[in-house]
Amino acid sequence: MAEQSIAAESGSEAEKLQELGLAVVEIEARAVADLRTRIDDSFVRACHCLLHCEGRIVVIGMGKSGHIGGKIAATLASTGSPAFFVHPGEASHGDLGMITPKDVVLALSNSGETEEILTILPLIKRLSVPLICLTGNAGSTLGRAATVHIDVSVAQEACPLGLAPTSSSTAALVMGDALAISLLEARGFTTEDFARSHPGGRLGRRLLLLIDDIMHTDGAMPTVGAQALLSDALVEMTRKGLGMTAVIEPDYTVMGIFTDGDLRRVLDRAQDIHHTPIGAVMTRNCTIVRPGILAAEALQIMEAKKINALLVVDPTGHLVGALNMHDLLRAGVV
Repeated sequence: MAEQSIAAESGSEAEKLQELGLAVVEIEARAVADLRTRIDDSFVRACHCLLHCEGRIVVIGMGKSGHIGGKIAATLASTGSPAFFVHPGEASHGDLGMITPKDVVLALSNSGETEEILTILPLIKRLSVPLICLTGNAGSTLGRAATVHIDVSVAQEACPLGLAPTSSSTAALVMGDALAISLLEARGFTTEDFARSHPGGRLGRRLLLLIDDIMHTDGAMPTVGAQALLSDALVEMTRKGLGMTAVIEPDYTVMGIFTDGDLRRVLDRAQDIHHTPIGAVMTRNCTIVRPGILAAEALQIMEAKKINALLVVDPTGHLVGALNMHDLLRAGVV
């Protein structure tokens, strides 16, 4: 009976935790839904200020608003709107010098009365820079001082005590995202632009990496002449480790390719590898590419052709490089 009682209490506790979690999600979802009516003339004016900013967007905020502000600054910067975060507490001790007359200040404060921001407000005004404020109180000091005020007020915090910033932080974050993505679209920001600001990420590698950066060249290219024996080709393939070898003329004009797949077909026919010339078993009219194409494009070609290697030739048909699927894997393109 005791075990049943404990199990019942445990089940009740689990249900209670689920109810609490669901309540938080529902409260914050309503707060976000309420923002739809705030995408108004003030939002448009804020976008115009940010679009015409000749310097950078300086985001400021304290506490949880500061954490949200840091994320908004990062999103703006990665989507074509140069931005950085300045801690308002540090700004009053020298960091305010990071703000120039060509910048725009984006301030976050749910109350609109954050002391650290109000302390530097006169200095921001003296610089005559546009001030965009995201607050939950249009009548606050910040709301009245703003060049553009955007209302991010919420009906209630998800915290049952009404103390921890929850819904208000989410609302500010979503409005910041709305600004950043609107600016992205207005600037005509492309996936290539995004990749340039994320060169270390997978997208950057897929969109910016050229085959020239990863292909094997010169002595690292597996090559044999058309009169070479199949056994010689196998030695070259083993030495270079690309699972294939190019078959070339003395001037490096490509005649064909011999791959692991070709080898399996030769073995199925029981051909003598010590007497068969490579020219008799190579694949003619093989798939070739030009230097300068994206590695991602090379991957698409391999996948479409169901092949694992490519030869790279210059406009005159001379071999200049070779790569296989493993090269793309190592480069993080796949």
